[in-house]
Amino acid sequence: MAASKLRPLRALLPFVAVYRRQAALAVFFLLLAAVATLALPHAVKLLVDGGLALPAAGDVGQRLAIVRQHFLLLFAVAVLLGVATAARFYMMSWIGERVTTDLRQAVYAHVLRQSPRFFETLKTGEVLSRLTTDTTVIHNAVGSSVSMGLRNLLLLVGGLAMLLSTTPRLLSTVAGIVLLLVLPAVSIGRRVRKLSRASQDRIADTSGIAGEILNAVPVVQSYVQESAEAARFSVANEQAFATSIRRAGTRSALTAFVIVGVFASLLYGMYGGVQAVFAGEISAGQLSQTALYVMVVAGSVAVLAEVWGDLLRAAGATERLMELLSARSPIVESGSPLDLPTPAAGLRATFDAVQFAYPSRPGQPVLQGLSFTVDAGRTVALVGPSGAGKTTVFQLLQRFYDVGDGAVRIDGVDLRQARLADLRARIAVVPQEAVIFSGSIADNIRYGRPTASDEEVRAAATAAFVDEFVRRLPDSYATPVGERGVRLSGGQRQRIAIARAMLKNAPLLLLDEATSSLDAESERVVQAALETAMSGRTTLVIAHRLATVQRADRIIVLDHGRVVDVGTHAELVERGGLYTRLAALQFGL
Repeated sequence: MAASKLRPLRALLPFVAVYRRQAALAVFFLLLAAVATLALPHAVKLLVDGGLALPAAGDVGQRLAIVRQHFLLLFAVAVLLGVATAARFYMMSWIGERVTTDLRQAVYAHVLRQSPRFFETLKTGEVLSRLTTDTTVIHNAVGSSVSMGLRNLLLLVGGLAMLLSTTPRLLSTVAGIVLLLVLPAVSIGRRVRKLSRASQDRIADTSGIAGEILNAVPVVQSYVQESAEAARFSVANEQAFATSIRRAGTRSALTAFVIVGVFASLLYGMYGGVQAVFAGEISAGQLSQTALYVMVVAGSVAVLAEVWGDLLRAAGATERLMELLSARSPIVESGSPLDLPTPAAGLRATFDAVQFAYPSRPGQPVLQGLSFTVDAGRTVALVGPSGAGKTTVFQLLQRFYDVGDGAVRIDGVDLRQARLADLRARIAVVPQEAVIFSGSIADNIRYGRPTASDEEVRAAATAAFVDEFVRRLPDSYATPVGERGVRLSGGQRQRIAIARAMLKNAPLLLLDEATSSLDAESERVVQAALETAMSGRTTLVIAHRLATVQRADRIIVLDHGRVVDVGTHAELVERGGLYTRLAALQFGL
């Protein structure tokens, strides 16, 4: 039953197995340190019986020479113990750091490959908590607790073996006391594990709240909700504190119980040894040896109790990380995914009777038998009221979700049969809310094509009207933009996002209100740049602005996930219907 509590730690074995040589060295030094520790009591026995216990009438010089030899032996054992312990500590620390680093990287890389559905149910702050807090717990376990546990387990077994060979009468007494210590310790440890998992969950809750609010500080302040949000965080923080204190209290009780038991066993063993000396059954050296072995055994049990608590906590942390690693994206490639053809000019995108509902809202279909085609090299605008399915079309084209029924095709290839990397490499997106990463302006533009030269970056920046404001900055393209681009205006961030998409130079361009954050003057310039970017490639536009819609080759009007009208701006206005009503509301027609 005790072993089952630590079963989650087995998931760490593949990460440790990569470093077999280092683990073997650590085990070697571990064994060497244990042997040196177990040799010390025997060396003390030799000192007491072979030097100190000699008749007082003997030659003093001879006695000192014998004692000197025994002290040199003790010193040699101490040196061996020190070197082996230091080497064991270094190797185990190295393995702990390396395994934690690899585990953190594996979890992070795995999370990056999850579909948006994954993040609908798990807060980003909780993921970050697992990547930091939980990996720290595991690091302490792998780098320290496991080493201490193995060392003291060896000392416990070795100490009991030495007691059996030297003073077997005391072994049954010591073993009985140890057994009395272990059984309650396991029971208390079970409670520690539950509280450890709960404590880590509460810490993740606070991280989730903090991450969400810190990313929206301007909104919080504009609605004067600083006190309310601080109070909400305080509630979660206090819950985390209360759970952690319960865990600490339980572990403290376990520690106190074990320490009292350890000293009880030590004193009882010593008392029995003194009686044996008085009875002439053992020598003073044997008593010293027995006392030290009892101390080794009792101390090992005390340390193992502490290690048990650490390992239980690490098991809880491992469970939480393995939950992330075991998550499987529903967007999977087929057994032999097809390579998409390389287009000469643009891609042909087709929606064929597509039915779709978001996994979090399966009873609310977003697209209902949606069918349309965007010919290669053409520009098509999607227009419709909120909730009509426009953004969903973009997400399906990038295969963030799979359709429920029907098919989405690129140049005749069903997206479910295409390689994800090939598909997304052929699509450039400019979202309505530009995503800017910390780093420089050049870094953010080059994100569209990391291998691009400085000249190509500047050409894209010039075409997107970025160069105009960058030239006024003291560090030009090397200017840091801050986290999420906080040092830039909304229009500047949007222009950088457009430059990034233009640099990618993909055959399919998706524009989601790409000019919504620009002022009138910038919009005119960027609109001209976008027209250049759209030339020769397929472009799908979500737009409400008249300038963008009028320039589209075709406008598809969506409502409740269906196509309700198709045509040019003039044709749709002349026909009346939903588009005319939307145009009248949005454009004043």
